[in-house]
Amino acid sequence: MQSSNHRLRDMEQHHALLSAGADVETGSLGAGVMVGGPHSGHTAGNRTLWFIQDSCGMVCATMTWFLVLYAEFVVNFVMLLPAKNFWYSLLNGATFNSLAVLALASHMRTMLTDPGAVPKGNATKEYMESLQLKPGEVIYKCPKCCSIKPERAHHCSICKRCIRKMDHHCPWVNNCVGEKNQRYFVLFTMYIALISAHALGLSGMHFFTCIKVQWNECSDFSPGVSVLLLIFLCLEAILFLTFTAVMFGTQIHSICNDETEIERLKNEKPTWERHMRWDGMKSVFGGPPSLLWCNPFTGLRLRRLLLLSYGRRGGSEFSV
Repeated sequence: MQSSNHRLRDMEQHHALLSAGADVETGSLGAGVMVGGPHSGHTAGNRTLWFIQDSCGMVCATMTWFLVLYAEFVVNFVMLLPAKNFWYSLLNGATFNSLAVLALASHMRTMLTDPGAVPKGNATKEYMESLQLKPGEVIYKCPKCCSIKPERAHHCSICKRCIRKMDHHCPWVNNCVGEKNQRYFVLFTMYIALISAHALGLSGMHFFTCIKVQWNECSDFSPGVSVLLLIFLCLEAILFLTFTAVMFGTQIHSICNDETEIERLKNEKPTWERHMRWDGMKSVFGGPPSLLWCNPFTGLRLRRLLLLSYGRRGGSEFSV
């Protein structure tokens, strides 16, 4: 049987591992990773803010915010504020705007949270020797980002990183959905589906009410403008409700089966101990079932966001 050192030499020959300090991006290890030497294999979420500089993703994320804010404008200024029933406007306005804030907060947490990126360029000889591999033990190196690839990690060509438990890359949140931000993505799809259903219900009530009376009495806008705004809102709500409801169901099914979308599409046989049903939900949302599962602000620190002003660019992400 080969010794551990012999095994490492063979891996150097076959994988061309980086030598100590050679081509290792110590200044741009990427967002979510502590800037330092190759032995900094852990993430430092309290020191970093993740952001992918992808043009398509930033456009899609901006469109998401625009469409949600458009829905808020139509619901508040076209339907609720002109309504004569004060309690109807108050209750529906508080519900819709609260869900919209939660949806946008979930979107921000999904976009700005490190999805579980593996430190870039940590496949150095010194770091591998520190792992104290047993004879015959095999580890995998990603040739694209020069990192040691953990089990269930996949390389994202857009993030340019290996992501732990990568489910997919979503341009609407301009980020990968992985081990550390899947919870926020699930909340984002849930809240978008809820506000879409609520907007459809309010639109139906508004149409039904305005048919009985003059349109001028239903809205501060002209009848033609009001109808156009409501039609566009209904189309938006139907599309968003369909997409997010399907995505929400898919994510919950994947979590309960402890299987990512990539693993399902590749039909990979599990070599890990699966967390089934509630165990999978607890591992993603953290802790036993509670209302905190639905709170996208859990663990958010204002200081972490303020540190962005002192950040610096690092490849395809900001690292602070």
